Amino acid sequence: MIRMTKQADYGIVLLTHLARRSERQVNATELAEETQLPAPTVSKILKLLARAGLLSSNRGVKGGYSLARSADAVSVADIITALDGPIAITECIDEAPGECVQEPSCVVRGNWQRINEAIRGALEEITLAEMTQPIHGSLVTLGSGADAHGSFDEAR
Repeated sequence: MIRMTKQADYGIVLLTHLARRSERQVNATELAEETQLPAPTVSKILKLLARAGLLSSNRGVKGGYSLARSADAVSVADIITALDGPIAITECIDEAPGECVQEPSCVVRGNWQRINEAIRGALEEITLAEMTQPIHGSLVTLGSGADAHGSFDEAR
């Protein structure tokens, strides 16, 4: 199974929440309460996102976090990369040649790189601004027996 980390998932939730309220700064405690995520985890993620340049951090009584740039200028790939590192489903990634001991004799490395690039490209096309909008209808074609919500009808 291919999954991103919980940290990246939470980071997307936090930034989406901030993008919906871009007119104000929010401190880590408020953001944890509003998103119902653990406060220590929220603090850690916010610091990482600020270090990556996705958030601005202001200290003081009226301080807090806000987006460092427009939600239209932040991609889901930017967020995942900031929290998890390079996006890839195998060790065969362009940024780190030599990571895999099988690399010298691997006949599928080039194809894995194509797959990694396709995933990275798809995530680069989805903006934080888009993540704030609800989706109407199904964008995913589901296998037989599943409805648009992924539920299965017993009668089928």
